[in-house]
Amino acid sequence: MDFESFAASPRITTMIKLDHTHVLAAFHRYRTDAPHWRKAAIVNTICAALEIHAQLEEEIFYPALRAANPTAITLDKSVPEHDAMRESIAKLRATEPDSTAYDDTLMELMREVLHHVADEETILLPMAEQSLGHDLRRLGARMNTRRAQLVASRPAELAINSAGAFPVLTLSLVGAAALALVSALRARTRPPRHFQ
Repeated sequence: MDFESFAASPRITTMIKLDHTHVLAAFHRYRTDAPHWRKAAIVNTICAALEIHAQLEEEIFYPALRAANPTAITLDKSVPEHDAMRESIAKLRATEPDSTAYDDTLMELMREVLHHVADEETILLPMAEQSLGHDLRRLGARMNTRRAQLVASRPAELAINSAGAFPVLTLSLVGAAALALVSALRARTRPPRHFQ
C-alpha cells in the first residue's frame, strides 16, 4: 500500500470502536418476544460481527500492541475473553431461537462483550493511541483489507442476517441505491440539450 492509502484509512482504534458500536446496536434490537426468524437474524449478525472482529484484533491489533507494550496485563486477558465469546456463539448456534436457553445464552454473550468492550475502550485503545500513534492509520488500512477478505467469504450470510436485524436501515439503503440507479438511467436516456 502507498502513503495515500494509509492517510485515507481510519485509525485502527476508530475502527474497533465502530465495531463495538455496531454489535451493541444489534444487541439492543434483540427482544425475547420477537419472532424466531428475527431473533435468529439478530443473533447471527452479532455472532458474525464478533467472529470477524475477534479475528481482526488477534491477527493485527493485538500483535502490534503487544510489540509496543510487552508487559500489558489487560492484553493477556483479551484472547481468552474472545475464546469465551466463541463458546457462547457455539452454544447459540446449537440452540433453537424459540428456546429460553437461546435468550439466556445471548444475555451471557452480551455480558461478556460489555466487559470486553469496557476493557478495550478504557485501557487498550488509549494505550494504542499513545504507543502506536504513528502506526494507527497503517494498521487501520491493514484491518480494512483483511476485513474485506473475511466479509467476501460469507456475503450472502451477512446480507440476509443484516436485512433481518436492521430492516429499516436495509430498506433505506436499498431505496437509496434504487433512486441512484433511476437517476443514473434517466441521465443516460435524456436527449442532449442544444444551445441556441
